[in-house]
Amino acid sequence: MSIEEKIKLLKRKQKEAKLGGGQKRIDAQHKKGKLTARERLDLLLDEGSFEEFDMFVMHRCRDFGLDKQRVFGDGVVTGYGTIDGRLTFVFSQDFTTFGGSLSEAHAEKVCKIMDMAVKVGAPVIGLNDSGGARIQEGVVSLGGYADIFLRNTLVSGVVPQISVVLGPCAGGAVYSPAITDFIFMVKDTSYMFVTGPNVVKTVTHEEVTFEQLGGPEVHSTKSGVCHFVGENEGETLSLVRKLFGFIPLNNLEDPPEIAFLDPVDRADEELNHIVPDDPAKPYDIKEVIKRVVDNGDFLEVHQNFAQNLVVGFARMAGKPVGIVGNQPAVLAGVLDINSSIKGARFVRFCDAFNIPLMVFEDVPGFLPGTAQEFGGIIKHGAKLLYSFCEATVPKVTVITRKAYGGAYDVMNSKHVRGDINYAWPTAEIAVMGPKGAVEIIFKKEIAESPDAGKATDEKVQEFRERFANPYTAAERGYVDDVIEPRFTRPRLIKALSMLDTKKDLNPPKKHGNIPL
Repeated sequence: MSIEEKIKLLKRKQKEAKLGGGQKRIDAQHKKGKLTARERLDLLLDEGSFEEFDMFVMHRCRDFGLDKQRVFGDGVVTGYGTIDGRLTFVFSQDFTTFGGSLSEAHAEKVCKIMDMAVKVGAPVIGLNDSGGARIQEGVVSLGGYADIFLRNTLVSGVVPQISVVLGPCAGGAVYSPAITDFIFMVKDTSYMFVTGPNVVKTVTHEEVTFEQLGGPEVHSTKSGVCHFVGENEGETLSLVRKLFGFIPLNNLEDPPEIAFLDPVDRADEELNHIVPDDPAKPYDIKEVIKRVVDNGDFLEVHQNFAQNLVVGFARMAGKPVGIVGNQPAVLAGVLDINSSIKGARFVRFCDAFNIPLMVFEDVPGFLPGTAQEFGGIIKHGAKLLYSFCEATVPKVTVITRKAYGGAYDVMNSKHVRGDINYAWPTAEIAVMGPKGAVEIIFKKEIAESPDAGKATDEKVQEFRERFANPYTAAERGYVDDVIEPRFTRPRLIKALSMLDTKKDLNPPKKHGNIPL
């Protein structure tokens, strides 16, 4: 065979491989409103940047007639490419081939790019669209999942890992995304669950649809499994690209800095009036965040889950920061089980990947009640405390209003190694709110008063004037300065710039034992 004929054969095999399960199955995929594995990579990666591995890999199973159904690629497209010129490794499951099911060969392809990602220090992005383990291969396919899970775990905190669920992701398959740093889903076409509706009905007699059991709405609002939801695949992959722009390639690099036009000395008069005079009235902490960060651009993470805490990414003077803020507009900004878990996970990601933390604090405490106590608010609240305590990245805090009780400590206080802690003049730093404090401290005096209501009001006013302000904390150095709200942006940029070369170390150990 001449070289020309060999090249023709190569091209014929390449064309066959790129068709995956064939045109009919591609058409069926499109009818469901879903893109093919390769079309997804075209949207995710920079044009022409994708370099493929293992195009000609096939499964090795000879049972149940699979020896007559051998397809190039074996249900997953793997390789590397760039997003805005920055390297990333990718795998994209191909539902047109064996329903994207995972076989031994399929798993080996995924493991290969994960191993390479660690060697060169680049993120891994997985596009999931699979019917699960390939039943015909039995325990071999299960072993393939475990090989991936192990790598997900060992790679965690070394290079960022992003999972995009673009179709079914069920059974053991869900645990790979669960270990990764961020999970994206698509409305109407993606779902995740450990056991499907049929098994649920058999075991618990509950009747539930795929969407009700594991759709994007469930996982983005109730379970907290999903961090981002897109209207369609194009929007979802665009969101992945946006997130990618905030994170470093690995744990030894700084996050990517970009040119910026927003003046570093920009003051915002509206910030002076954003906190209501009435301490019981809410306001939107996201409005504060957007007025402080570059160009008001804030990428919120977990937007629909535990909305009493806001987390996400922004830039200050062109450099990425991770933001954590109590949300007075939801549950008065209290901390509860879900918000503590949400915040802890986010803080630990930022710390693992050298992203400075910026905290906006307005917290009246932890949510009381039997549901919270029985649900373990003690251990879950401790997760957020633990994550701030162990974080060694630059950490700055602004107390905008309430900082009460143990929640004051938890929200990156000076006592847990907060580097720079500012307070607005509206800040109230105390063990508890004035009314609650008065009812405890002056209980007997109020009870003996002829007018208990008036006595309470007088003591509340006295307590508020003495303690519900930032100056007692400032006297002790617990806050570094009380600042005029309109100058928050320039003060924070200066603080972060000063902290740019910060070095902090935790005691040598294998790892801590975070309260799980």
